[in-house]
This record gives sequence, structure tokens and C-alpha cells, in this order.
Amino acid sequence: MWQFQVVQTLDEFGALAGDWNRLLAESASHVPFLRHEYLFTWWQTLGGGEWPSGELSIVLARDETGELRGIAPLFLTQNREGQAALMLLGSIEISDYLDFIVRQPDLLSFCRGLLQFLGGLASPAWQVIDLYNVLDSSPTLPALEAAAQQLGWRYRAEPLQHSPYIPLPGDWEAYLAGISKKQRHEIRRKLRRLEESGLSFRWYIVQEEQHLDREIGDFIELMAMDSEKQAFLTAVMRSQMRSAVWAAFRAGWLQLAFLEIEGEKAAGYLNFDYGNQIWVYNSGMNPRFNAYSPGWVLLSYLIKWANEHGRTAFDFMRGNEEYKYRFGAIDRFVMRLCLER
Repeated sequence: MWQFQVVQTLDEFGALAGDWNRLLAESASHVPFLRHEYLFTWWQTLGGGEWPSGELSIVLARDETGELRGIAPLFLTQNREGQAALMLLGSIEISDYLDFIVRQPDLLSFCRGLLQFLGGLASPAWQVIDLYNVLDSSPTLPALEAAAQQLGWRYRAEPLQHSPYIPLPGDWEAYLAGISKKQRHEIRRKLRRLEESGLSFRWYIVQEEQHLDREIGDFIELMAMDSEKQAFLTAVMRSQMRSAVWAAFRAGWLQLAFLEIEGEKAAGYLNFDYGNQIWVYNSGMNPRFNAYSPGWVLLSYLIKWANEHGRTAFDFMRGNEEYKYRFGAIDRFVMRLCLER
């Protein structure tokens, strides 16, 4: 029998880092947004101010030896429907993929034990378990549905957003051969336009810790050149983003890349290089260089780099923007799961 407990203090949460990330490395869902350093940072600002309040309610499952076997990284808040809801840390807007942290063979046992445990809790007082941004391929979906049926709970799943990705063949030319002839020609044409322009240019991935603060600031300013992103970038969201970038850098999975033209930043991509995949988190463009398609050019260089360095996928994550499919992305969805007693 596993023993379940609730973690409700920041100190307890912080002390879990080592065991948390070790279990994540073997988890059925192994994504950067479930890393301890990412979610611990997210909790400091409640998602850059997305949630006005919340109560930490992380549920741990340990076996008879005390080994950590499962984590439901939850917090209690008022959901978008005004219900008292247990939601996944990271919900909703700035964490593309979320899930439980548990090995696949343990999933059904964990989900059944978790629901039994939460169903018997007097505190925190919740009405619904409301889980956003779970990939449609996650084995958590059938495990939770089966556990809910066994216990007589109501279970509902609905698709939320497209989440396309590119499987990579490991070779740039093989990748180009796998997309449409028209798009292949377009990529090569835009690369050639800049490369033959006579302008000085370079692209690079940030490596130096001493320059990271300045580079983050430059990236945020590139983002803010888009009016929608500018509105999104409140002071607390800027703080959240800076902290998340530093956390990823210190843990070794940041890929912050820029294209410079004539010594000025023309485009930037904030990605995560994690689990042998590239996860495209955000981007910024300087409209002054639109004639040279800096976003497409930098994206092309990054896909080429990912192929040359043996990455297995280039994940665009949430959003169905047309350019993702033109670069050869395959569609899938993130889901919302709701459970009620």
C-alpha cells in the first residue's frame, strides 16, 4: 500500500527537488514544464500573476520503503468557472504541457489511490479536479478515466489547443526532402536572400552566464515589439520569465538564440533543449528587418542545428499558427480533464 500525503509549504516543496527530478526522468510524461526548478519558480509569482491566489496542495505517494512513487503537483484556487478547483501547478497560460509525475507501470495504481485520497480529504475543500494542458497522447488520460469509473466519479476530457511538432530525421537535407516542394524552396530562398544581401549577420545560442541578464532583457524587448505580447508582458510576467530563463540556464536546458543583422538583434527564440528535443517556448522579431524574414531564417537555422545535433523532435507546442505546418509539423492536441466526486 502506498502512503499519500499533501505538501502545503514552500519549504517542503523546495526540499523535494532531487527526488522530484529523479522521478520525472523516469515518468510517463517527461517534459520541461514538470521540472522542479520550473514549477518552483512558477509558484513564486503564481504564473506571472495569472492567479490572484492559491494554496499549495502537492500530493506525494510513497511506498513502504519511503521511496517516492508519484507526484500530483496540485494547488487549490478558483478556476475559470468560479469553482474551488485542484489544478496542476503551471496552469494555464505559460506552461504548455502538464501532467502527473509517475512511472507508466504505476499510473493506474497512482490515479486510483490519488482519487481515493483526495476524496477523503476534508482540507483543502475542493469541488473539482481541473487539469489543463495534458497531451492527448499521455497515458494519464486512460488511467484517470479508468480510476474514475472504478470509483463512480464523473470524468470529462475535451481538446483545448493544437500542439504541433516536427519529428526530426537527424539530417537537414532529409528534413527538407520531407516537407512540401514549395516550402522547401521558400526556406532556401529566404536563407539565400539574407546570405547574399551583403549585410553582416550572425546567429548564435547564448552560452555565457555573465551576459545572460542582458540577453534576456534584449529578448523581452523583441517580444514587446508585438502589441499583443507587449500587453502580456506586465512587470510581474517579465519577472516570472526572467526567473524561468535563469532556472533553465542553471539546470542546463536553456536554448536562447538570436539572429543579428548589422549588429542589431533582428529575431530571437526562447527554446528549451530538453530530453533530446527542442521545445519552442516564445519568440520576438524586430519589424525593421521584415524584408529579410528574420524569424523564418532563425527558425531554419535552429531546425538545421537540431538535426545536426541529434535532437529527435522540434516541438512548437501550443498554437496552430500556419507557419508551423509549413515547416512540416504534425498536429496533436492538449486536453482539459475534469473530475468530480
